[in-house]
Amino acid sequence: MPTPSLQRQRVPEGVNPIEFSARWRVRGYELDSNGHVNNAVYLNWAEEIATQHAEAAGYGREWSIAHGGGWVVRRSEIVHHRPAVFGDEVDVSVKVELVKGARAVRRTAISRVADGQILADVLTEWVWVRLSDGRATHAPRELEELAAEVTAATLARRHQTA
Repeated sequence: MPTPSLQRQRVPEGVNPIEFSARWRVRGYELDSNGHVNNAVYLNWAEEIATQHAEAAGYGREWSIAHGGGWVVRRSEIVHHRPAVFGDEVDVSVKVELVKGARAVRRTAISRVADGQILADVLTEWVWVRLSDGRATHAPRELEELAAEVTAATLARRHQTA
């Protein structure tokens, strides 16, 4: 599929294309047998906030389809700190840390609004795939350029710790 010759996306005013957050309440069906949010739900929340962010910034499903691809999760790492329970209001914040080649990395922090306690941290690696065959391919240059500053900072941090 040829690369679309579309003009550069304009991020809606007031939407940060790198960071985004939303709040919602824990629902009963998200609980496990201990009355805590089920471990898998935190991953659902990380994917949900990434989707909300992409849509709000103008880089969601329609934009991706127009560019012949889409993001799929390759790997997730989660660190659970404290449990959330029914009725807790949670703040779910995501930050793009890297967009390079076919890869992107987003970090999601989940905290309880009432006391600010961190509940979980999720690191998710995404891969841009072509819709025509599902194969990994270079993400649209526009996304790489949009995240160039945070990508450079992430790579510099990784280099320092290596």
